[in-house]
Amino acid sequence: MNNKINDLLRRVEEFTPKSAAEVEEFRIKILGKKGEMNALLEEFKSVAPELKREFGQKINQLKNRALERVNTLKEEFAAAATPTSAIGDMTRPGSKEELGSRHPISLVKNEICDIFSRLGYTIADGPEIEDDWHVFSALNFPPEHPARDMQDTFFIEKNPDVLLRTHTSSIQVRTMERQKPPIRVVCPGRVFRNEAISYRAHCIFHQIEGLYIDEGVSFADMKQSILYFAKELFGESATIRMRPSYFPFTEPSAEVDVSCNLCGGKGCPVCKGTGWLEIMGCGMVDPNVLEASGIDSKKYSGFAFGMGVERIAMLKFGVKDLRLYFENDVRFLHQFDSVL
Repeated sequence: MNNKINDLLRRVEEFTPKSAAEVEEFRIKILGKKGEMNALLEEFKSVAPELKREFGQKINQLKNRALERVNTLKEEFAAAATPTSAIGDMTRPGSKEELGSRHPISLVKNEICDIFSRLGYTIADGPEIEDDWHVFSALNFPPEHPARDMQDTFFIEKNPDVLLRTHTSSIQVRTMERQKPPIRVVCPGRVFRNEAISYRAHCIFHQIEGLYIDEGVSFADMKQSILYFAKELFGESATIRMRPSYFPFTEPSAEVDVSCNLCGGKGCPVCKGTGWLEIMGCGMVDPNVLEASGIDSKKYSGFAFGMGVERIAMLKFGVKDLRLYFENDVRFLHQFDSVL
């Protein structure tokens, strides 16, 4: 038994593991329930009474030394695994950082703003949480207009006068209130409407609206500006058509369609088989809107237009489901890495 104790003590002292896993394996082999120390204790029961004290002391010394050795080795491996720097282990190989790119909505928004900036327009901004005056009343919406219903607009429950803006026309109102003509601005921003989500519609989307007010501004000026915009964005072959429409804040008003480049004018689900895709509404600013913002309607005239950025991006990039813009799927977003 004395030889077994000495042999085991020698193995404990000479043990040189290469990993923390080897230390744990050694501990179980020596100190575990079925380990060699327990085997020695079982053998100790049959030792002659006059030798129990001597062998008992040696077994205790062996057990204490084995525990001390195992704990020391565990601490050494734990210290080696702990980063020595506040920013991590500087000896480890670096990891490749995946670079992102601009979102297709941002790409199209910036391009639209750049096109109109070449025509002398500046960019205006305003709050997303608005009041009734700037979203509806100042824009000639009558009290019974359906846009004021909860089915179309997100109102704040505690204050019905506060709502999430349904269009960026509210920025136009704020611009007219603080700036005297001539006014030439584009108003990009996020808007909210209580609509069912589908491949063609969403409750959150982005708009860019434009406003030009000066002396002698005509419908012909508006049409030429929109045609210039369409050709700059979609290419020289792009054509537009205007259909009579109605908006409370413009008179006369029109819807603008651009030739569908998804199907080449042959008809597809996105353009509903017509070969045309509606991209914006426009019209001459109603005199009541000018007067509500303190602008003399007898001296000044102007036009306004508004478009959905998602719809424009669908045409430009050939995207057939606008829900993709909101899902943040990197497989979709990486398709635009090469777009400047």
